[in-house]
Amino acid sequence: MIKVSIIGATGYVGAELVHGFCAHPEFELLHLTSRSFAGQRFSDIYPVYRGICDIVLSDDDIDAAAEGSDLVITALPHGVSSEKVPQILAKGCKVIDHSGDFRYKNVETYEASYKLTHPAPELLKDTVYGLPELYREELKNAKLVANPGCYPTCSIIALAPFLEKGLIDTDSIIIDAISGVSGAGRKADLAYSFCETDEAFKPYGVVGHRHTSEIEEKLSLVAGKDIKVTFTPHLAPFKRGMLATIYVKPADCYQDVTTASLYGIYNEYYKGETFVRVLPEGTLPDIKAVNGSNYIDLGAAYDPQTGMIKLFSAQDNLGKGAALQAIQAANCMFGLPEDSGLRSVVRGI
Repeated sequence: MIKVSIIGATGYVGAELVHGFCAHPEFELLHLTSRSFAGQRFSDIYPVYRGICDIVLSDDDIDAAAEGSDLVITALPHGVSSEKVPQILAKGCKVIDHSGDFRYKNVETYEASYKLTHPAPELLKDTVYGLPELYREELKNAKLVANPGCYPTCSIIALAPFLEKGLIDTDSIIIDAISGVSGAGRKADLAYSFCETDEAFKPYGVVGHRHTSEIEEKLSLVAGKDIKVTFTPHLAPFKRGMLATIYVKPADCYQDVTTASLYGIYNEYYKGETFVRVLPEGTLPDIKAVNGSNYIDLGAAYDPQTGMIKLFSAQDNLGKGAALQAIQAANCMFGLPEDSGLRSVVRGI
Protein backbone atom coordinates (compact mmCIF):
# COMPACT_ATOMS: atom_id res chain seq x y z
CA MET A 1 0.00 0.00 0.00
CA ILE A 2 1.13 3.55 -0.79
CA LYS A 3 1.27 5.59 2.41
CA VAL A 4 -0.33 9.03 2.20
CA SER A 5 -0.54 11.74 4.85
CA ILE A 6 -2.65 14.89 4.80
CA ILE A 7 -1.62 18.17 6.41
CA GLY A 8 -4.73 20.20 7.18
CA ALA A 9 -7.08 17.22 7.19
CA THR A 10 -10.11 18.77 8.87
CA GLY A 11 -10.86 21.54 6.38
CA TYR A 12 -13.33 20.81 3.61
CA VAL A 13 -10.63 19.87 1.11
CA GLY A 14 -8.82 17.73 3.68
CA ALA A 15 -12.02 15.95 4.62
CA GLU A 16 -12.82 15.27 0.96
CA LEU A 17 -9.33 13.81 0.55
CA VAL A 18 -10.05 11.44 3.43
CA HIS A 19 -13.36 10.56 1.78
CA GLY A 20 -11.61 9.69 -1.47
CA PHE A 21 -8.66 7.79 -0.03
CA CYS A 22 -10.88 5.69 2.25
CA ALA A 23 -12.32 4.17 -0.93
CA HIS A 24 -8.95 3.72 -2.67
CA PRO A 25 -7.58 0.19 -3.07
CA GLU A 26 -3.91 1.23 -3.37
CA PHE A 27 -3.46 4.10 -0.90
CA GLU A 28 -3.51 3.92 2.89
CA LEU A 29 -3.99 6.96 5.11
CA LEU A 30 -1.09 7.24 7.56
CA HIS A 31 -0.94 10.64 9.28
CA LEU A 32 -3.66 13.30 9.47
CA THR A 33 -2.83 16.69 10.94
CA SER A 34 -4.95 19.53 12.24
CA ARG A 35 -3.73 22.48 14.24
CA SER A 36 -7.24 23.17 15.56
CA PHE A 37 -8.20 19.61 16.53
CA ALA A 38 -4.90 17.92 17.39
CA GLY A 39 -5.36 15.01 19.80
CA GLN A 40 -8.89 14.21 18.65
CA ARG A 41 -9.86 11.48 16.24
CA PHE A 42 -10.83 12.44 12.72
CA SER A 43 -14.17 10.74 13.34
CA ASP A 44 -14.76 13.04 16.32
CA ILE A 45 -14.74 16.00 13.92
CA TYR A 46 -16.65 14.22 11.15
CA PRO A 47 -18.79 11.57 12.91
CA VAL A 48 -19.83 9.93 9.63
CA TYR A 49 -16.33 8.36 9.63
CA ARG A 50 -16.81 6.46 12.91
CA GLY A 51 -15.32 3.05 12.37
CA ILE A 52 -14.05 4.12 8.95
CA CYS A 53 -11.34 6.65 9.80
CA ASP A 54 -10.57 6.93 13.49
CA ILE A 55 -7.01 8.23 13.05
CA VAL A 56 -5.90 10.52 15.87
CA LEU A 57 -5.08 13.96 14.51
CA SER A 58 -1.59 15.30 15.15
CA ASP A 59 -0.34 18.87 15.07
CA ASP A 60 1.15 20.29 11.86
CA ASP A 61 4.55 18.75 12.55
CA ILE A 62 6.34 18.28 9.23
CA ASP A 63 8.75 15.62 10.47
CA ALA A 64 5.94 13.56 11.97
CA ALA A 65 3.71 13.90 8.89
CA ALA A 66 6.51 12.88 6.54
CA GLU A 67 7.64 9.91 8.62
CA GLY A 68 6.87 6.74 6.67
CA SER A 69 4.90 8.62 4.00
CA ASP A 70 5.26 8.14 0.26
CA LEU A 71 3.01 11.10 -0.48
CA VAL A 72 2.11 14.13 1.61
CA ILE A 73 -0.83 16.28 0.55
CA THR A 74 -1.00 19.79 1.95
CA ALA A 75 -4.29 21.60 2.39
CA LEU A 76 -2.87 24.76 3.91
CA PRO A 77 -3.40 28.49 3.31
CA HIS A 78 -1.47 30.43 0.69
CA GLY A 79 1.84 31.64 2.06
CA VAL A 80 2.00 28.79 4.58
CA SER A 81 2.44 26.00 2.03
CA SER A 82 5.41 27.72 0.43
CA GLU A 83 7.21 27.50 3.80
CA LYS A 84 6.22 23.90 4.55
CA VAL A 85 6.50 22.18 1.16
CA PRO A 86 10.31 22.51 0.80
CA GLN A 87 10.69 20.87 4.21
CA ILE A 88 8.51 17.93 3.16
CA LEU A 89 10.38 17.48 -0.12
CA ALA A 90 13.64 17.39 1.85
CA LYS A 91 12.28 14.33 3.68
CA GLY A 92 12.06 12.45 0.40
CA CYS A 93 8.25 12.50 0.06
CA LYS A 94 6.29 13.41 -3.03
CA VAL A 95 3.94 16.36 -2.46
CA ILE A 96 0.61 17.57 -3.82
CA ASP A 97 -0.12 21.11 -2.66
CA HIS A 98 -3.57 22.71 -2.69
CA SER A 99 -2.58 26.34 -2.18
CA GLY A 100 -1.80 28.81 -4.94
CA ASP A 101 1.86 28.94 -3.96
CA PHE A 102 3.18 26.57 -6.63
CA ARG A 103 0.62 26.92 -9.44
CA TYR A 104 2.55 29.54 -11.39
CA LYS A 105 5.61 29.28 -13.61
CA ASN A 106 6.08 33.04 -13.40
CA VAL A 107 6.90 34.02 -9.81
CA GLU A 108 6.20 37.69 -10.53
CA THR A 109 2.63 36.83 -11.50
CA TYR A 110 2.18 34.87 -8.27
CA GLU A 111 3.61 37.61 -6.10
CA ALA A 112 1.47 40.28 -7.76
CA SER A 113 -1.70 38.17 -7.42
CA TYR A 114 -1.17 37.02 -3.84
CA LYS A 115 0.71 40.04 -2.49
CA LEU A 116 3.35 37.68 -1.08
CA THR A 117 7.06 37.13 -1.60
CA HIS A 118 7.68 33.51 -2.60
CA PRO A 119 10.32 31.90 -0.35
CA ALA A 120 11.14 29.03 -2.76
CA PRO A 121 10.78 30.27 -6.36
CA GLU A 122 13.38 27.75 -7.52
CA LEU A 123 10.78 24.99 -7.09
CA LEU A 124 8.35 26.49 -9.60
CA LYS A 125 10.35 25.37 -12.63
CA ASP A 126 9.90 21.67 -11.91
CA THR A 127 6.44 21.82 -10.33
CA VAL A 128 3.74 20.10 -12.39
CA TYR A 129 0.28 21.63 -12.65
CA GLY A 130 -2.06 18.87 -11.50
CA LEU A 131 -4.55 18.85 -14.37
CA PRO A 132 -4.19 15.28 -15.71
CA GLU A 133 -6.12 15.94 -18.92
CA LEU A 134 -3.33 18.31 -20.00
CA TYR A 135 -0.29 17.18 -18.01
CA ARG A 136 -0.60 13.46 -17.33
CA GLU A 137 2.79 12.63 -18.87
CA GLU A 138 4.55 15.22 -16.71
CA LEU A 139 2.71 13.95 -13.63
CA LYS A 140 4.27 10.50 -14.02
CA ASN A 141 7.68 11.78 -12.86
CA ALA A 142 6.56 14.67 -10.66
CA LYS A 143 7.92 15.21 -7.16
CA LEU A 144 5.82 18.32 -6.51
CA VAL A 145 2.34 18.84 -7.94
CA ALA A 146 0.33 22.04 -7.64
CA ASN A 147 -3.33 21.09 -7.54
CA PRO A 148 -5.30 23.52 -9.72
CA GLY A 149 -7.82 25.97 -8.38
CA CYS A 150 -11.49 25.10 -8.77
CA TYR A 151 -12.40 28.03 -11.04
CA PRO A 152 -9.32 27.45 -13.24
CA THR A 153 -10.17 23.75 -13.63
CA CYS A 154 -13.67 24.36 -14.98
CA SER A 155 -12.47 27.25 -17.15
CA ILE A 156 -9.40 25.57 -18.65
CA ILE A 157 -11.11 22.28 -19.46
CA ALA A 158 -13.96 24.12 -21.18
CA LEU A 159 -11.70 26.38 -23.26
CA ALA A 160 -8.62 24.26 -23.99
CA PRO A 161 -9.88 22.45 -27.13
CA PHE A 162 -10.83 25.70 -28.84
CA LEU A 163 -7.68 27.59 -27.85
CA GLU A 164 -5.36 24.78 -28.87
CA LYS A 165 -6.96 24.66 -32.32
CA GLY A 166 -7.08 28.46 -32.66
CA LEU A 167 -10.84 28.48 -33.13
CA ILE A 168 -11.82 31.38 -30.89
CA ASP A 169 -11.05 35.07 -30.69
CA THR A 170 -8.67 35.32 -27.74
CA ASP A 171 -9.66 38.93 -27.03
CA SER A 172 -13.27 38.04 -26.30
CA ILE A 173 -13.20 35.49 -23.46
CA ILE A 174 -15.74 36.17 -20.70
CA ILE A 175 -16.09 33.69 -17.84
CA ASP A 176 -19.01 33.84 -15.40
CA ALA A 177 -18.66 31.16 -12.73
CA ILE A 178 -20.71 30.20 -9.69
CA SER A 179 -19.48 28.33 -6.62
CA GLY A 180 -21.09 26.80 -3.59
CA VAL A 181 -20.27 28.12 -0.12
CA SER A 182 -17.75 25.36 0.65
CA GLY A 183 -15.42 27.11 -1.78
CA ALA A 184 -14.75 29.67 0.94
CA GLY A 185 -13.36 26.98 3.23
CA ARG A 186 -14.29 25.77 6.69
CA LYS A 187 -14.13 28.87 8.83
CA ALA A 188 -16.21 30.99 11.15
CA ASP A 189 -16.90 34.07 9.05
CA LEU A 190 -20.12 36.08 9.20
CA ALA A 191 -20.26 36.46 5.42
CA TYR A 192 -20.54 32.67 5.01
CA SER A 193 -22.92 31.91 7.85
CA PHE A 194 -26.29 30.30 7.08
CA CYS A 195 -28.46 33.40 7.43
CA GLU A 196 -26.09 35.47 5.30
CA THR A 197 -25.89 33.00 2.42
CA ASP A 198 -29.33 31.35 2.40
CA GLU A 199 -31.42 32.68 -0.51
CA ALA A 200 -28.55 35.01 -1.46
CA PHE A 201 -26.68 35.13 -4.76
CA LYS A 202 -23.93 37.64 -5.47
CA PRO A 203 -20.75 38.33 -7.41
CA TYR A 204 -17.51 38.89 -5.54
CA GLY A 205 -13.87 39.58 -6.38
CA VAL A 206 -15.10 41.11 -9.63
CA VAL A 207 -11.74 42.75 -10.43
CA GLY A 208 -8.40 41.11 -9.70
CA HIS A 209 -9.61 37.78 -8.33
CA ARG A 210 -6.55 35.57 -7.75
CA HIS A 211 -7.80 32.81 -9.99
CA THR A 212 -7.86 35.20 -12.97
CA SER A 213 -4.08 35.20 -13.28
CA GLU A 214 -3.93 31.42 -12.85
CA ILE A 215 -6.50 30.93 -15.62
CA GLU A 216 -4.65 33.36 -17.88
CA GLU A 217 -1.23 31.77 -17.40
CA LYS A 218 -2.44 28.23 -18.10
CA LEU A 219 -4.61 29.23 -21.07
CA SER A 220 -1.66 31.16 -22.49
CA LEU A 221 0.43 27.98 -22.38
CA VAL A 222 -2.33 26.10 -24.22
CA ALA A 223 -2.80 28.81 -26.84
CA GLY A 224 0.88 29.60 -27.33
CA LYS A 225 0.16 33.31 -26.92
CA ASP A 226 -0.73 35.76 -24.18
CA ILE A 227 -4.34 35.35 -23.05
CA LYS A 228 -6.41 37.75 -20.98
CA VAL A 229 -9.89 36.92 -19.71
CA THR A 230 -12.77 38.74 -18.08
CA PHE A 231 -13.59 36.59 -15.06
CA THR A 232 -16.38 37.09 -12.54
CA PRO A 233 -16.99 34.62 -9.70
CA HIS A 234 -20.33 34.35 -7.87
CA LEU A 235 -21.36 32.85 -4.54
CA ALA A 236 -24.57 30.78 -4.50
CA PRO A 237 -26.50 29.30 -1.56
CA PHE A 238 -25.63 25.63 -1.96
CA LYS A 239 -22.90 23.68 -0.20
CA ARG A 240 -20.88 22.33 -3.08
CA GLY A 241 -20.78 22.54 -6.83
CA MET A 242 -19.51 24.90 -9.52
CA LEU A 243 -20.91 26.01 -12.86
CA ALA A 244 -19.10 28.12 -15.45
CA THR A 245 -20.72 29.87 -18.40
CA ILE A 246 -18.13 31.11 -20.89
CA TYR A 247 -18.77 33.51 -23.77
CA VAL A 248 -16.40 33.70 -26.74
CA LYS A 249 -16.43 34.77 -30.38
CA PRO A 250 -15.31 32.36 -33.09
CA ALA A 251 -12.02 33.17 -34.80
CA ASP A 252 -12.07 34.27 -38.43
CA CYS A 253 -10.88 30.81 -39.48
CA TYR A 254 -13.87 29.14 -37.80
CA GLN A 255 -16.50 29.91 -40.42
CA ASP A 256 -19.10 27.16 -40.20
CA VAL A 257 -19.92 27.36 -36.50
CA THR A 258 -22.88 25.34 -35.28
CA THR A 259 -23.82 23.86 -31.94
CA ALA A 260 -23.21 20.43 -33.43
CA SER A 261 -19.67 21.40 -34.50
CA LEU A 262 -18.89 22.62 -30.97
CA TYR A 263 -19.88 19.25 -29.56
CA GLY A 264 -17.82 17.57 -32.26
CA ILE A 265 -14.73 19.47 -31.14
CA TYR A 266 -15.33 18.53 -27.51
CA ASN A 267 -15.92 14.87 -28.34
CA GLU A 268 -12.78 14.65 -30.44
CA TYR A 269 -10.56 16.41 -27.89
CA TYR A 270 -11.78 14.53 -24.83
CA LYS A 271 -12.25 11.15 -26.46
CA GLY A 272 -11.22 8.46 -23.99
CA GLU A 273 -11.16 10.77 -20.98
CA THR A 274 -12.78 9.12 -17.98
CA PHE A 275 -13.63 12.21 -15.98
CA VAL A 276 -14.55 14.70 -18.70
CA ARG A 277 -18.09 13.94 -19.82
CA VAL A 278 -19.26 15.66 -22.98
CA LEU A 279 -23.04 15.68 -22.66
CA PRO A 280 -25.41 14.89 -25.52
CA GLU A 281 -26.38 17.91 -27.58
CA GLY A 282 -29.37 19.57 -25.95
CA THR A 283 -28.40 18.49 -22.44
CA LEU A 284 -26.60 21.18 -20.46
CA PRO A 285 -24.42 20.74 -17.35
CA ASP A 286 -26.02 20.71 -13.91
CA ILE A 287 -24.06 20.77 -10.65
CA LYS A 288 -26.38 18.17 -9.13
CA ALA A 289 -25.15 15.65 -11.69
CA VAL A 290 -21.50 15.99 -10.64
CA ASN A 291 -21.62 16.65 -6.90
CA GLY A 292 -19.55 14.28 -4.83
CA SER A 293 -17.63 13.08 -7.88
CA ASN A 294 -14.47 13.73 -9.86
CA TYR A 295 -16.44 14.27 -13.08
CA ILE A 296 -16.72 17.50 -15.02
CA ASP A 297 -19.61 17.82 -17.49
CA LEU A 298 -19.36 19.95 -20.64
CA GLY A 299 -21.96 21.47 -22.94
CA ALA A 300 -22.05 24.15 -25.63
CA ALA A 301 -24.32 26.28 -27.77
CA TYR A 302 -23.91 28.64 -30.70
CA ASP A 303 -26.15 31.70 -30.95
CA PRO A 304 -26.38 32.66 -34.64
CA GLN A 305 -28.17 35.93 -33.83
CA THR A 306 -25.21 37.31 -31.87
CA GLY A 307 -22.47 35.17 -33.38
CA MET A 308 -21.42 34.13 -29.87
CA ILE A 309 -20.28 30.72 -28.67
CA LYS A 310 -21.43 29.69 -25.20
CA LEU A 311 -19.49 27.01 -23.33
CA PHE A 312 -20.71 25.40 -20.10
CA SER A 313 -18.92 23.31 -17.49
CA ALA A 314 -20.09 21.86 -14.16
CA GLN A 315 -18.03 20.16 -11.47
CA ASP A 316 -17.89 19.65 -7.73
CA ASN A 317 -15.62 22.37 -6.37
CA LEU A 318 -14.37 19.94 -3.70
CA GLY A 319 -14.17 17.02 -6.17
CA LYS A 320 -12.74 17.70 -9.62
CA GLY A 321 -12.14 21.23 -8.39
CA ALA A 322 -9.90 20.13 -5.52
CA ALA A 323 -9.48 16.91 -3.55
CA LEU A 324 -10.60 14.20 -5.97
CA GLN A 325 -8.60 15.73 -8.80
CA ALA A 326 -5.59 15.50 -6.45
CA ILE A 327 -6.24 11.77 -6.12
CA GLN A 328 -6.47 11.50 -9.91
CA ALA A 329 -3.07 13.21 -10.10
CA ALA A 330 -1.70 10.92 -7.36
CA ASN A 331 -2.72 7.92 -9.44
CA CYS A 332 -0.64 9.32 -12.30
CA MET A 333 2.32 9.97 -10.00
CA PHE A 334 2.41 6.39 -8.75
CA GLY A 335 1.71 4.63 -12.04
CA LEU A 336 -1.83 3.56 -11.19
CA PRO A 337 -4.87 3.57 -13.48
CA GLU A 338 -6.09 7.16 -13.48
CA ASP A 339 -9.58 6.23 -12.32
CA SER A 340 -8.36 3.95 -9.51
CA GLY A 341 -10.53 4.51 -6.44
CA LEU A 342 -12.47 7.31 -8.14
CA ARG A 343 -14.94 5.91 -10.64
CA SER A 344 -17.47 4.96 -7.96
CA VAL A 345 -16.94 7.97 -5.70
CA VAL A 346 -20.30 9.64 -6.29
CA ARG A 347 -23.27 10.78 -4.26
CA GLY A 348 -26.88 9.77 -4.55
CA ILE A 349 -29.93 12.00 -4.50
